[in-house]
Amino acid sequence: MRVRDDEEEVFEFSMAPMIDVVFLLLIFFMVSTTYSTEERDLGVELPTAQSGETSGGVPQELVINVFKDGRCSLAGRALGSGELERLLAEAASNDRSTQVTIRGDRLASHASIVAVMDACGVAGLSNLALGTRD
Repeated sequence: MRVRDDEEEVFEFSMAPMIDVVFLLLIFFMVSTTYSTEERDLGVELPTAQSGETSGGVPQELVINVFKDGRCSLAGRALGSGELERLLAEAASNDRSTQVTIRGDRLASHASIVAVMDACGVAGLSNLALGTRD
């Protein structure tokens, strides 16, 4: 014998778990995003390029800025040529596959950028990239 229940079950869709997940995703992306304002504030005007690739989030990357007058900086700190070579050799001793991005001002001399590339080669770093803007 089947007992019939006159009350129908009402299924309700709860929005609270979905809102929780959305907020957790929002917090995750806000925390994991890095803002590289120190690179933009250095006054290096990058040349434009139509083709290129965005760096794929390399764990350790050295960004060397070359200014119009040939000066170089690493992580916002001005460097002399001897200091640049020492820091590059130190990075190469830790990991020879460290990516080096050279961000040369569009008015910097070719010789300045080649000197930085040469210093990377002497140190043993061969994973080089040139920074441009879209």
